[in-house]
Amino acid sequence: MDKQISDLVKKHKGWRGWLKEALVLVLLLTVISWAVDFWRSGSMASGQAPALTAVSVQGEKIDLGAMSQDKPVLLYFWATWCPVCSYVSPSVDFLSADYQVVTVALTSGEEERVHKYQQAKEYDFSTINDPKGQISQAWGISVTPTIFIIDKGQIKSVTTGFTSPMGLWMRLKLT
Repeated sequence: MDKQISDLVKKHKGWRGWLKEALVLVLLLTVISWAVDFWRSGSMASGQAPALTAVSVQGEKIDLGAMSQDKPVLLYFWATWCPVCSYVSPSVDFLSADYQVVTVALTSGEEERVHKYQQAKEYDFSTINDPKGQISQAWGISVTPTIFIIDKGQIKSVTTGFTSPMGLWMRLKLT
């Protein structure tokens, strides 16, 4: 067994070989992720962001266009029934302490149900309820979660599915 491990290490030229392969794998996975996002975002809004003004389940008046004039806004489409959202939402909540975040709860029930869900999860982000999916349709959402970065009324970035806290943070910083 030790000889097999030794031969394997020699074959890959030690730790530098492993590092090179790990970097290639990370690059490949990143490119695949971008390609999937590009494919999924084909029917989604692009360029000028659709108008979005509403009152959140927390009672705040939200005007996405006005908010995005000073600083970028992370717009997060999610659902209480979405398993992937349960992994992404804590990252969005964490970023909402330092960045402008607006979320849209897609077909997740009545306003009170969404509000109670957020309280149970201790999420502090502002949420617009979209019980019939009308807002989501206007934005061309076909998968949850979907995240837009809006700056000065323009859509700068779209990502779908799982994304890491670092990925979200980088998208905001690069805007």
